[in-house]
Amino acid sequence: MLKKYWIKCPICNGKTRVQVFHNTVLKDFPLFCPKCKLTHIIDVEKLEIVIKNTEKQTFIIYKKGYKNETFT
Repeated sequence: MLKKYWIKCPICNGKTRVQVFHNTVLKDFPLFCPKCKLTHIIDVEKLEIVIKNTEKQTFIIYKKGYKNETFT
């Protein structure tokens, strides 16, 4: 029986909802982290993870008396 391994978020090191085997190959896989709410495009081969792209996090700041401002 093959052993399953959890893929952890490369930013916050939190456990994602994706499990892989040692022989799993993923190319351009969108990995979502429920803890930091970011999506990362990754490649996985022989349990080695390569981060190709990380979605930018958008912060929305609400100030009293000002319009909503969005920062990236």
